Amino acid sequence: MRAPSRLALYAAGLLVAFGGAYGLAGVIVPDSAVEPWRAESRHDGHEDGRAEGDAMNGDEQKAHGADGAGAHDHPADGGAPPEGIRPAAEPRYAVGAAVRLTADHMPGMDGAEATVSGAFETTTYSVTYTPTTGGDPVIDHRWVVHEELDHPGPAPLAPGAEAVLLAEHMPGMRGATATVVSATQETVYMVDLTTDEMTMTNHKWVVESEMRPAD
Repeated sequence: MRAPSRLALYAAGLLVAFGGAYGLAGVIVPDSAVEPWRAESRHDGHEDGRAEGDAMNGDEQKAHGADGAGAHDHPADGGAPPEGIRPAAEPRYAVGAAVRLTADHMPGMDGAEATVSGAFETTTYSVTYTPTTGGDPVIDHRWVVHEELDHPGPAPLAPGAEAVLLAEHMPGMRGATATVVSATQETVYMVDLTTDEMTMTNHKWVVESEMRPAD
């Protein structure tokens, strides 16, 4: 037999041998067993690295942005004073005066500088109530004024008296039944203030004994 013919037959034999081996491998090692190897290979090669990175960025955004609007539930703008409240005739701190707060109603409030945005003569109460939205009672909340109570009767209400709140200083406050803890006849103020935790306008309320002239 000539050399070219022998080479052709040899090549054909190799093709048959390799084809048979490939088919036998498919029977002995099925695709279902091979696929986990492929998946592991893709993982080791960081084929899914972008998706994992995107998920990590999302978690970081949640961690940094969970309380981005501020750490307290008071609105940034407390709004207008309640209807019927009487402006103070000669307040110690006039509207526009700079004051230093000594109240600690909220984080960062004690020692903060503020600007008076309203001064009023009324009865002011510390109250305890359970929010209409549920959750634990709010104890000794300072402050609400007499005009923020629903048909309370003559002022002042005595400690232990109950009244329905019309104030909306925080979620779940309006419509809640409150118990009076204490009352004061001091001049009461709305203030604008900025701290590391918040910026607020017309914050309600701060009584006169919780303020001093700004340095």
